[in-house]
Amino acid sequence: MRASRLLNVLLLLQTRGGLTAAELARELEVSVRTIHRDVEELSAAGVPIYAERGPHGGIRLVDGYRTRLTGMTSEEADALFLAALPGPAAQLGLGTVVAAAQLKVLAALPPELRSRANRIVERFHLDVAGWFHADEPVPQLAALSTAVWEGRLTTIVYDRGDDAVERVISPLGLVLKAGVWYVVGRIDGQTRTYRASRVRAVTIGDDPAERPVGFDLATYWAETSAAYERDSPTVDVVIRIRADRLPWLRTVVGDRPVETAVPMDTPEPDGWRRFRIRLPWPDEVPHLLLAVGSGLEVVEPAEIRARLAATAGRVVDRYRATGPAEETPDIPG
Repeated sequence: MRASRLLNVLLLLQTRGGLTAAELARELEVSVRTIHRDVEELSAAGVPIYAERGPHGGIRLVDGYRTRLTGMTSEEADALFLAALPGPAAQLGLGTVVAAAQLKVLAALPPELRSRANRIVERFHLDVAGWFHADEPVPQLAALSTAVWEGRLTTIVYDRGDDAVERVISPLGLVLKAGVWYVVGRIDGQTRTYRASRVRAVTIGDDPAERPVGFDLATYWAETSAAYERDSPTVDVVIRIRADRLPWLRTVVGDRPVETAVPMDTPEPDGWRRFRIRLPWPDEVPHLLLAVGSGLEVVEPAEIRARLAATAGRVVDRYRATGPAEETPDIPG
């Protein structure tokens, strides 16, 4: 513990140029007296550290005393600090570890690269969650992370919605997809994916986990994600849509369906356009397209058109049954 604190004192001084004993004490959550003892120990060990008295004084290192990180380019330093995600690291129980690692790297960088790294942290922030989606609680994430890291057979209790089942898995990895954590595990000779938030309990055993030779987590995830999208049920829908509603359609159904939509040759008046668009999960399509508003019309298939009309009719009936509102604002779309 003391050795780690002494190292952190050095790194803080290398990074910031000089701090008072009180500032160091606040950073390291120790007393000012402890900081003074640490400075004495570092000095006795030959570290060129000194203290200046006065209003502008503080504890400093002799200029030029630092460990440089050789061979790192400015682009590599930028990428290193841009890629650190404090949110996921904290969920994994590694928030303080990531912060300490960044501090060590920052302290070892030459001044010109340190300045660039600081600008990256100040001006860029990565938020992996979607809009209006709060981070779902994942109480067993730290335990799953330990199981993955130690590579031991692990018993999980998994909530399937209608019931909970117990599974013994060989944990292979954790994946963060659009703000949602998934655990990849091996069971009965097959590799499967579980949503981490549905894991209710974790018991890490003593036996080593089965890890297939050459297994690559990134490759597995890319292949299974592509297969999931490819094998999901889809339906081709012909729509008429006002040009100004296309951005909203993209928001509702996603980028890929809009980007792969095929324009139809049929001319449309008043700025309307006709497309053939492929959408996943047919049962959900009427509800999704209804969200685009009156600026979109389903032409075919007839079943989707009829279901959308029926849903819209029920919405109208609901509002008519409750009586008119005091004011009816104009709603675009």
